[in-house]
This record gives sequence, C-alpha cells and structure tokens, in this order.
Amino acid sequence: PDSYRSVANQFGVGKSTMGVAVMQVAHAIVDLLLSKVVTLGDVQVIIDGFSAMGFPNCSGAIDGTHIPILGPDHQGSQYINRKGYFSMVLQALVDHKGRFTNINVGWPGKVHDARVFKNSGLFRRLQEGVYFPDRKISVGDVEMPIVILGDPAYPLMPWLIKPYTGALDTEKELFNYRLSKCRMVVECAFGRLKGRWRSLLTRSDLSQTNIPIVIA
Repeated sequence: PDSYRSVANQFGVGKSTMGVAVMQVAHAIVDLLLSKVVTLGDVQVIIDGFSAMGFPNCSGAIDGTHIPILGPDHQGSQYINRKGYFSMVLQALVDHKGRFTNINVGWPGKVHDARVFKNSGLFRRLQEGVYFPDRKISVGDVEMPIVILGDPAYPLMPWLIKPYTGALDTEKELFNYRLSKCRMVVECAFGRLKGRWRSLLTRSDLSQTNIPIVIA
C-alpha cells in the first residue's frame, strides 16, 4: 500500500519514473499473462466442485467489489458508490476454489452491479450460449443448463440463479442456504485478492485510464 513517492525515494528515482515503470510492468502482465491466468478451466471439474458443495450443474459464482480511488476531476459524482466513497467496480466470475475465470474492470462506483454485468462480454457470451458447453441435466421435469450464481442484485436468467426473496418456506430457505454457501467463494476470493495486494484497499493515486490496468 506504499505511495509512489516513498518507493521512488527508496530506489533513488523520480516519482514520474516510478509511475512509468509500474505501468510498463502492469501493461506487460495484462497483455501477456492475464488471458492465461484468468481463464475458464475444465468446466466438468468446476461443476463437480460446486456439486460437492451442494449445487448441481453450476460453473461459477459472480459478484462485484469496489476498489477505492481518488475522486476524478471530471464526472466525479459518477464514481461515488452507495457507501459514499469514490471507487471503481471490479466484476468477477470465480470457480469452486475461488480462482478468477472472468473479470471486468473500469465501471464507475455509482453504476449498479446488474448494469455492469449486462454490458460485459461475459453476459453477451452467456446469452448467446457460447461461454459454457451445451450440457443440460434434468431436475424433475425441467431441463437445466449450466448456470452461474449471483446475489439478489443480478437479473434472474435461464443461466443465472439468484436467491429467493420475500416470504420463504422451508424448501426455499434450504435452496437459499445452499446457493449462499456456494456463492461465498466469490466473496472469499475478493477478500484474498485485497489481502494479498494491499494497494487495492487504499485510494490509488493513479489516473483514471491506468487504474483498470493496475487492478487487472
């Protein structure tokens, strides 16, 4: 979580030189490594993992998290999230072990999770049915495709399951419990990410164009 100026002083270089070096490395990681690391692995292994946790034919859990930033000069109000601080949204889909399989970063903090999702490439590919293999199972008399799990903020889709709301009977409560237990993997993944890269917990002194690259 150190500042550019502090690190620059330790290495005897100027703050701007430090900034250039950080961005060169960040660009290289995003261009060369991101697609190899943040990628959908063996879908069957993921499905088996979620099944063992209690949810059948599931291949991911999705959520968004807010990364604090300094208030931008232009359109600053767009970046104030519901908790009242400036942020940028990181949306992520994770597998049963909390490994990131798809990310979308760069939307202002004020934008609702559902809107971020509906404007992402992931949504488009899920809607077209090309993200996961066409592998359905029968649940009672319903054909169930491979699904992902979201919280109540997300839209209910044939391939996106979210919890029941309102008055719940025992069956619906059990359903919500199982869904919540499997969806916790994405919350834990964000916790580990921010715990490992502490700079994501403090307001970054980067420009708006550079922040998404550094987060990615």
